Amino acid sequence: MSLLLSSGRVRRAALPVALCVGLAAVLTACGEDPDKGTNGVGKLTATEIERKAQSAADGASAVRLSGSLVSNGETYKLNMQLKADGGIGSVISKDSTFQLLRIEDELYLKADAGFWSHADNSDDGGGDSASGAPSEADSAVADKLQDKYVKVPEDDPSYKQLSGFTDKNVLLDGILTLHGKLTKGDRDRIGGLRTVKVNGGEGDGGTLDVSLEGVPYPLQLVRAGGAGTVTLSDWGKDFVLEAPAKSETVDYGSRLPKAEDQ
Repeated sequence: MSLLLSSGRVRRAALPVALCVGLAAVLTACGEDPDKGTNGVGKLTATEIERKAQSAADGASAVRLSGSLVSNGETYKLNMQLKADGGIGSVISKDSTFQLLRIEDELYLKADAGFWSHADNSDDGGGDSASGAPSEADSAVADKLQDKYVKVPEDDPSYKQLSGFTDKNVLLDGILTLHGKLTKGDRDRIGGLRTVKVNGGEGDGGTLDVSLEGVPYPLQLVRAGGAGTVTLSDWGKDFVLEAPAKSETVDYGSRLPKAEDQ
């Protein structure tokens, strides 16, 4: 009798174990589909995913772009809000920190005295040639312009470069195109959202993370060769662009100090 009871207990104990194993197998099988509950772009080819992301970006009314970009050996840290009719935000480089505001074609630049002193001294003969310090005239210009919004003339050489930081299409077109043969990479999470990676060609391709949730927006770009990492967020989130008050604005004239050398 004891042997029969013992055998029965073993069979009864084995039953829930078998059920647990079976359920685990079912759950594992369900978990093998990484696209369940997503927008489906993860099933596409790498080229198709890139096109979907570019199309989503083009159709968005606004975006925030933050991170770092390396251009011509210079590293720029950006925090810009962009939309069709302008943008606002800050740009930090090795020597300068400045804010930009563009409304349609009107571009404003706001920086500290150090920025303007550096800009003026970049011209030949500027400043004290022996010490490298700004001259009295340079300091006077810097004092006048520091922490004021300076309207950048459209025919000034710096206008095109500076306005490019505030142009949604220019910035996105420049960073969202991967180079080389595209391949589909791993799944990840950026800002709490599931993503699929699209990798460019080896060496200069970079990696783009595209959202698997909702609209397939590009959420992060890691540029190849350590050329920067940019996060894209607040897609479609509107923001206010308002011209600065006259008391905060200085009209420098037809040409700025050589700010294009920043």
